[in-house]
Formats: sequence, structure tokens, C-alpha cells
Amino acid sequence: VAVLDKEPVVGFHQTGHNSGVMHAGIYYAPGSLKAKLCVEGLQLAYAYCDARGIPYEKCGKLIVAVTEDELPGLEQLYKRGVANGVKDLCFMSPAEFKKVEPHCNGIRAIHSPHTGIVDWGLFARKLAEDVSESNGTILVSHEVESVEQVFGSGTDMVVKCANGATVRCQHAIFCAGAFADRLAHKSGGTKLPIIIPVRGEYLELAEDKHHLVKALIYPVPDPSVPFLGVHFTPTMGSVTTGAGRQVLIGPNAVLATAREGYSWFHWNIRDVLEAASFPGLWRLGFKHFTFGIGEMYRSIFLSAQMSEINKYIPGIDQRDIRKGRAGVRAQAMDYQGKLIEDFVFDEACPRQMLHVRNTPSPGATSSLAIAKMIVDKAQERFGLS
Repeated sequence: VAVLDKEPVVGFHQTGHNSGVMHAGIYYAPGSLKAKLCVEGLQLAYAYCDARGIPYEKCGKLIVAVTEDELPGLEQLYKRGVANGVKDLCFMSPAEFKKVEPHCNGIRAIHSPHTGIVDWGLFARKLAEDVSESNGTILVSHEVESVEQVFGSGTDMVVKCANGATVRCQHAIFCAGAFADRLAHKSGGTKLPIIIPVRGEYLELAEDKHHLVKALIYPVPDPSVPFLGVHFTPTMGSVTTGAGRQVLIGPNAVLATAREGYSWFHWNIRDVLEAASFPGLWRLGFKHFTFGIGEMYRSIFLSAQMSEINKYIPGIDQRDIRKGRAGVRAQAMDYQGKLIEDFVFDEACPRQMLHVRNTPSPGATSSLAIAKMIVDKAQERFGLS
């Protein structure tokens, strides 16, 4: 087995720039792959961390309603979590959840005690070590440029890389994240769903205010907009970015100007033109125009985020925050502008290939359960014993 990665280290992009949360599986539609694989994946991830000595914390999560209007949504989330098999969920009154998070404001909350935090970049590096120790090969700095089928040669495919290397193989599994659509299309698969890059920018809480946030604090999602909203996330640090322990606030959701664009200053003309020419993005933009403009404004002006932050933690002012890290979400979208929320495995391609087309959050939490599903699909599709 050979694993090709375009970067000098594994897990550099979405894996290394995410929030580090180990999700319990509350938010996702019952019966969806997200719901099933997140709940299973969480248990597998904790077991793997224990086996490989990866530090983590079960800090727990509070999903907090701050107004009466949010209570029906909170109730619906609880029902979803129970239906998905999330363990030990419970409602808490303000007196109860202040024992978990003394500085948090709200009128009712759901407590998920098994939600945790980990450095997913470190997790990925341990997986790479496992591959190497099992006589596999990790080929970093091997960006795939093309895939050609070769018949009658003893191998079925030739994978050509940007560094000039050529890899011959009989079967290939593609997990290309932000470039999943391009690689699928290059290798004979369908063009849709297309990937639209969405940047999530975090604020970082000053160290002398870290005591205000002990657990994960999440809002009740607004069903009228496609993203979750501001939340508070303690972290374990990051081997990818070099950051130590932090408390992150956010993220927002703004259209990225490159598929690996971590700031407003990072542009890729091809990525911009491809996104701008896609009808689905225009349909989504018109539908959520006000929300999108608001997110861009809050991205530029930190003061615009303070009222939302103080709804949950009143003791924070603008001097206590600064711009933090950012991640780019590879958001799959169809021609109608619908965001593809569930995991997608594409088998509409040559039989020697399998493409993982969409693994948004909770993709990291679900990763080992996704891996089991990929193995099952590969065994069946490739005729492997």
C-alpha cells in the first residue's frame, strides 16, 4: 500500500487546521452516514488515542439556548442526539450548567459529556506511522496531476505526480478533500458535486481569560442559515500550526479566494473563476445574501462580533480577543446551490477506483469509521479477499 500526499507532511490542510473537536453525533439527521459514522467513529477515535498515547480531553460540550425562541431547536437537537445513539445527553438548567461552565450565560442547555478535544494533525501522523510500520509507504510531496488507465500491462493505472514521479497500481482510493471533484473528473468520474472552498476564521481568546471557558460552548443552530454560528473551543494545541493550547471563538463562514486560502490575501485565479462560474454558488449567494455580507463584515471588523460573543460569555471585551487561525472547509455543492451535508462515496468511475467525494465535519471524528466503510467498499468493488 502506498499513500500519496501533496504536502511535505500528512494532515496539513483540513485535518491540521480544524477546531480539534471530537464530536458526539448530535447535530446530524438520524439515519444519515454522518450520524452513524460519527457515533461509531468517536468511540474508535478514543480507543485509538488510548492505544497510541495521543493526548485528548473529554471536556464535554454545552449547547446553550439564550432566548425562548431557541428552546424548540434545543429540544429537536436533543431528540436527534438520542435517536443517533449519543450517550448520556441531558438537559441542564442555568444552575446546573453553571457547575460545568460557571461563566456561561443562557436559559437552558444540552450537556454532552463525551464530546472532547484532540489534535487531529497529530492523530493523522500516528496513522501514517502505522502505515509505515505495516510495510506501507508514505509518499509526501506527491501531488497527483493525472490518472491514466493502462490495459494489458499487469497494472491498471499510472498515477503521475507534479514532482515527476510515476506510481503504477492496480487499484486506487482517492480522498482528496478540497480537490476531490477535480481528481474524480480527471480520472473518469462525475463532475458533481463541485467543491466550493469556505474559510472559517477563528478568534483567539487572551490567555488571562482562558479560565472563562472550560468546556465546549455551542449555540443552537439557526435553521435559516447553512452554518453553525459562533462557538467557544478549548484546544490541545497543534503540531501543524505550532500553536500551543488555545481557546478559539468562531468560526465564521466566508467564501475563500483559493481552495487552500487561509486569508483574504491568498488568491488563486483558477479557484476564483471556477467558483464564480458555477451556477449553484450564485443561487446560494442570492438566498443567503444578507448572511454572507454580514460574515464578511465580521471577518474584517472584530468589534462586530462582540455582541454575539457576549450573549454566551459576558466577561469578554474586544481587548481580550485577537485574530486566530483559519481553516478551509471543502464544501460540496450541487447545481441548485444545495450544500451536500452527508458523506459521499463516488463509484461512478472506472471500477479500479473509489472516490471519497465529501467528508465535511465531523469527518475527522468519523475517520476510522469511514475507513472501515472504505475497506468494505474496496473489497467488494475491487474483488479483494
